[in-house]
Amino acid sequence: MTVMPEILEETSEQVRHDRKWRLIVWNDPVNLMSYVSYVFRSHFGFSAQKAEKLMMQVHHDGFSVVLTGSREKIEAHVQAMHGYGLNATMSQEA
Repeated sequence: MTVMPEILEETSEQVRHDRKWRLIVWNDPVNLMSYVSYVFRSHFGFSAQKAEKLMMQVHHDGFSVVLTGSREKIEAHVQAMHGYGLNATMSQEA
């Protein structure tokens, strides 16, 4: 049985669209650790413990994947992080 190339291309494209996106917050020399933790608590509603853990990842590792979700959802959060003065980007999960 042979598979039509058009079907393979369509399936590959669908798989790419179905993958989730990641919100990545990057370390910077400007914002205080307490402020980053505050943003995580106030914007996302994270507990103090979770916000602190993510903030420490940003501080020690240089970045943290803070959230995953649809492209539209993550784009909105990236813009919100920029509004708070944080350096944030998004990438699609592999």
